[in-house]
Amino acid sequence: MNRFRVFAVVGLLVTLSFWLGGVGGWFGRVAARSGTGEDNDMSDQRAEMVRTLRAYGVRDEKILATMGRVRRHRFIPESALWAADPYGDHPCPIGHQQTISQPYIVAYMTERIAPRAGEKILEIGTGSGYQAAVLADLGADVYSIEIIPELADHARGVLASEGYDVKVLTGDGYKGWPEHAPFDAVIVTCAPEDMPKALVDQLKDGGRMILPLGERYSQRLVILRKEAGQVKIEEDLPVRFVPMVPGPADPPASP
Repeated sequence: MNRFRVFAVVGLLVTLSFWLGGVGGWFGRVAARSGTGEDNDMSDQRAEMVRTLRAYGVRDEKILATMGRVRRHRFIPESALWAADPYGDHPCPIGHQQTISQPYIVAYMTERIAPRAGEKILEIGTGSGYQAAVLADLGADVYSIEIIPELADHARGVLASEGYDVKVLTGDGYKGWPEHAPFDAVIVTCAPEDMPKALVDQLKDGGRMILPLGERYSQRLVILRKEAGQVKIEEDLPVRFVPMVPGPADPPASP
């Protein structure tokens, strides 16, 4: 075979691979919207997602098993299911200019925070409820805060329908949830520019927190550990998350 024919065959294979990837993503979106229950379980797509997570270096078998169980497509609002393959390695829109993080980031942040069964964990940025479901499936006692009422309502509904007992508060994540503090761990799935003091204060001594920190185009994951009253911070991956939005300021106290 001459050189021209080799290039032609390679070009054809590359084109075919892109076309099949696009068709596969389209079928994934169609499957997610078609039917419910057993007909819509999408277990094959989750198994493929778990294989991808292994290839990317996720090693915790409990987390991989959880990612294989939690039905990610159920957490994406039906109106947004056409926008992206729910099991593709990318974020998916969930409305209100918010996204559900790509599976690798969910697995990676969960692995770094190392949740243990029975621990009390605070999540800031409930979004679709998917990250909360992953933590609950691992046996954690999960408290989650979402500032957008429509997303908080969606998350409550789908978490309950999927069998996860997660407490969801519609409110300002910057304030945390002092009534239920202290927490063994805090996971933040939206990016503040500065470390929220209330979240550090509500972290139990010996606890840890993971969050994206920084401006929209300059963010890094940060792992914070609280030991003997001292805070130790470790910088990690560069990332890009939606900004963390504060609630309205409290009204001034009456004189």
